[in-house]
Amino acid sequence: MNDSLIDSPTGSNQPTPSLERRVGLDSAVSLNMMNMIGVGPFITLPLVVAAMGGALGVWGAILGWVLGALIAMCDGLVWAELGAAMPEAGGSYVFLREIYGREGAGRWISFLYIWQLQFTAPLSIASGCIGLGQYAAYLFPVLNAPVLGGHLTLVNVVAAGTCVAAVVLLYRNVGTIARMAWVMTAGVLFTIGAVIAAGSTHFHPELLAAAPRAFALNAGFFHGLGSATLLATYDYWGYYTVCFLGAEVKQPGRTIPRAVLWSIAIVAALYLAMNVSVSGVIPTGEMIHASTAKLAIIAVLMERTFGGTMARVLTLLVMWTAFASVFSLLLAYSRAPYAAATDGNYFRAFARLHRKHHFPNVSLLALGVVATLFCFFSLARVIAALVAIRILLQYVLQQIGVILLRVNRPQMQRPFRMWLYPLPPIAATAGFLFILLSRPDAWREAVYAAVVAATGTGLYLWRARGRREWPFRE
Repeated sequence: MNDSLIDSPTGSNQPTPSLERRVGLDSAVSLNMMNMIGVGPFITLPLVVAAMGGALGVWGAILGWVLGALIAMCDGLVWAELGAAMPEAGGSYVFLREIYGREGAGRWISFLYIWQLQFTAPLSIASGCIGLGQYAAYLFPVLNAPVLGGHLTLVNVVAAGTCVAAVVLLYRNVGTIARMAWVMTAGVLFTIGAVIAAGSTHFHPELLAAAPRAFALNAGFFHGLGSATLLATYDYWGYYTVCFLGAEVKQPGRTIPRAVLWSIAIVAALYLAMNVSVSGVIPTGEMIHASTAKLAIIAVLMERTFGGTMARVLTLLVMWTAFASVFSLLLAYSRAPYAAATDGNYFRAFARLHRKHHFPNVSLLALGVVATLFCFFSLARVIAALVAIRILLQYVLQQIGVILLRVNRPQMQRPFRMWLYPLPPIAATAGFLFILLSRPDAWREAVYAAVVAATGTGLYLWRARGRREWPFRE
């Protein structure tokens, strides 16, 4: 795309600034990992155990984490090939547009992707902010006090403030942000390392034992595995962050695939080690039934191993990790509406870049405002809806699309070709469909996805008719 062809906000004929390639491999990996290791694993770990019914103990959770990692690696190979071939701002928007036809159905599908992102991205960001607020309540229990007639707590206020702070820090050039990312990533890795160290030094192997006949392959087992894998998959997501910054990545043909695959491998190893460490200190039954552990499981771990002071210190580090994730999510997702707008397939205001620092400030502010509002909602049931919407309206379309692209455009330059093609997209699709269909309440999330698809399609057709675009082009 040619950013110089976009009219300036003042209406002059002067070219607007363009995105600059300043993100190297180290920064790309750190941004991916910040997105992946948010507050999610610190809250969902006991939920993954609970999803398997507790009978399998830690092994049920490990099975969910391993299956989630395999799905992530297969899907990551798809992202790596597409990201290296099309290193532009916007990630999936660009992929879907090119795969399904820039002037054909690709305009509708890519618009639909941006539409669902307007819901799912702020909800993802808000979930990280609320998770930070829940850990803050461990330090300051007064934050659990109800406000506004008991419909909200001060945790929601802390979450909203966190979102605003992330927007303020992102209001600068990407080179400065890349340096900030390394500082944040250091805190993330230290937090994970401290959890693993605490668990391994106070480890009780007998707590890892599974109940007799725990691995009975019945309907309940597969329902539980589907729910556990859904949570694990949600915690792995973020390995594709660098693809949304494609126009700002140095040597994207080499950097993007390496950043995607390395971040998956590193985070998978860290998650498994953390899961075993926590489960070797806190019994499975307690993780499932204790509400305090569900909200601040890592604080409980540190309190039992190194005392209250270290529990408070590590709680602060978990909050640091949650903020780093929110920071990375806002950075990456703000590029997608910008890409669509510069392409004429979204509202024109989103195409504007900050005059001095050259980042999509309108898109960043819009996502930040919506995410801040979502911080005042309960997100307990939203994770499943997020996963379903993205699988059906983004990931499956990309996995089918990478095969179509190989067939229809064999001469396309591909700096990276996925290994074992076409097995990765087939395996990833099968894994995602298992997550959706194995759960007893899968219909509910499918309805959410259908509503988003229907409203987005209606809005696209309304715009396309007025603009004489596909399918109304003469």
